[in-house]
Formats: sequence, structure tokens, C-alpha cells
Amino acid sequence: MGRDRMQIGEVAERTGLSLRTIRYYGEVGLVVPSARSKGGFRLYTESDVARLLLIKQMKPLGFSLEQTRDLLGVLDRLDSPGLDDAERAALTDQLDRFETAVAARCAALREQLALAEEFGARLRARRGAAVPRARA
Repeated sequence: MGRDRMQIGEVAERTGLSLRTIRYYGEVGLVVPSARSKGGFRLYTESDVARLLLIKQMKPLGFSLEQTRDLLGVLDRLDSPGLDDAERAALTDQLDRFETAVAARCAALREQLALAEEFGARLRARRGAAVPRARA
């Protein structure tokens, strides 16, 4: 098989996603295999892998499948030739809104992480301050 096409197992290895997850993303239309082999196997390209990695990055930030689909649509349209200036400006505005949402979600995650680290430090301090009980 040419290096320009990969079977789902290789894609799973490269993305860290399970076969089931990749198939599910195909079922819901987030990523569609670029081709099928003569035997009916799904075949993916580097572009498909990049798309899956983007989906994987959005998931821990709490983006829904619909929001992910919307962003992928914006990116696909921005890559399309022949966009007029008004379309490009509207798509860029949408992309800016996604960037703002990502920044806000990252800030919220940093805050959660700081709270979790503070909690861990309290537990460690508590363990160090615990007085062993005398046995009777």
C-alpha cells in the first residue's frame, strides 16, 4: 500500500485514538476515510490524521461534537479556493470566536489545576502533621 494512504490501525497508533473512536467519528461525520481499499478497508491520509488530532485536542477542552463539527467546517471552507472577501471575513470571525473560547477554557483549566495542586499540598501537609497514635 502506498505511503499516502494508511489503514485504521496505523491511524490509531499515530493519533492515540482507539479504532472504535475513529470509526465513531466517521459515523458522526467528523472525519470520513479518504478512500477504501479493494478489500473494503478504510484508508486515511495525512490530512485525515491531522483532522483526528484536532478533534482529539478539542475534546479535553469540553467542546461538543456539534462545536467540533462547526470548527471543522470553518477550517474546511477557509481552505477552499475561490472565497470572496466577505466569506473569508465571516469565517475568520468564526475562527476568532473559537480562539477566544479555547483561551477561556484553558484559563479555566489552569484555575482548576491550581486548586487541585493546592488541595494536594494540603493533604501532604496534613499527612506530615498527623501525630501517630499510641497503641494500648
